[in-house]
Amino acid sequence: METRKKLVIMLTRGLDDERSSVAWSIANGAINNDLDLTVFLTSSGVDWVRKGAADAAHLNPLDPPMLEMIQKVLDEGRILVCPPCAKVRGLSDNDLLDGVVIVGSTPMHEAIKQGAATLSF
Repeated sequence: METRKKLVIMLTRGLDDERSSVAWSIANGAINNDLDLTVFLTSSGVDWVRKGAADAAHLNPLDPPMLEMIQKVLDEGRILVCPPCAKVRGLSDNDLLDGVVIVGSTPMHEAIKQGAATLSF
């Protein structure tokens, strides 16, 4: 059996940057193409998974709603959040969407060591 190819997306951009919608769109494309996806959120990218934050965000009118794209990643991939980035914003697990994990970069590095392609936004 062939192992699924891996993709890691590191997102540092927040709710006000169109590059964020590009990152979530590419993440959804990765899922649609059966890639094993990890999204690692740092800096203001953490804001995307704060409960309620992405509900009204819709940066690219040609993309689905942001929350829908994020939920698809949660359902079929994984979203990791940098612990210091969450802490500086006063965020804990309870403040984030269900399924998001606050964890250091080790799981991201493991995927890279296993041959994951990487993209950064």
